[in-house]
Amino acid sequence: MNRDPAAALAHPQASPAVTVDHAFDHYCDRTHRLTPPRGPWGRFLLWLKRRLESSVVRHSLHGDPVVYDARHFDWVPAVESDWHKVRAELDAVMVHRDHMPSFQDILKEVDVIQCDDDWKTFFLAGIGMDCSANAARCPETMRCLARIPGMTTAFFSILSPGKHIPPHRGAYNGLLRLHLALQVPEPREQVRIRIGNRICRWQEGRALIFDDTFNHEVWNDTPGYRVVLFVDFARPLRQPWDWFNRRFLGMGTFAPFLREANRRQRQWQLGFWKNRA
Repeated sequence: MNRDPAAALAHPQASPAVTVDHAFDHYCDRTHRLTPPRGPWGRFLLWLKRRLESSVVRHSLHGDPVVYDARHFDWVPAVESDWHKVRAELDAVMVHRDHMPSFQDILKEVDVIQCDDDWKTFFLAGIGMDCSANAARCPETMRCLARIPGMTTAFFSILSPGKHIPPHRGAYNGLLRLHLALQVPEPREQVRIRIGNRICRWQEGRALIFDDTFNHEVWNDTPGYRVVLFVDFARPLRQPWDWFNRRFLGMGTFAPFLREANRRQRQWQLGFWKNRA
């Protein structure tokens, strides 16, 4: 059933709180600000990428919003209904938080926006990544993830008190991002994400779905830890683009930076759990 998106924003139980801040109107785009292209080859690759992303937008089933109405995705209620089970597994692994890798320890490219130890990750799935030892300790979470069509990446994303992730954009708009809020500290209005000119505040047990190729940044201006189940999944497209997009995402297994991420994840995972056997 289609409902007025504005009505959804008026009822916290329907979706996370979303407001518009026009001071950030200049961020409502997909510009590469942190890593602009260098040289003719770089400019050509960026042109090619823009053409690809424009085609994705034209064939998107749900348009091209910055933040999506979660009710476009019929699997969201089932995922939200199990959030307490996911939270229980998070609580069990959070005792190891200090020993978890920071995001850039797994994916080196993240060091453009993260150089401290205040954004920790506990990987459960990734393109070409072996996360089996972590996943074995979170069976309910893995069952929850299995409900998400086209899921490619999943991990517990843990932000320390006072953490700020600066403005950046994602790699490719053929993916959408889900945040299932698991732990949102008080005062909740002080933990937030800006996507374009939308300011979103998480609600525990609720799904926030957005396009991370729009410029975004995150603040946790509280004394507590903010944790979401961070999931990337294939953007629903019209055929045959949906078929093409999923095959294109599958080719990520051969990307050198993801092969390196798999090596780092596997090395950490095996060493960490072996010492705790």
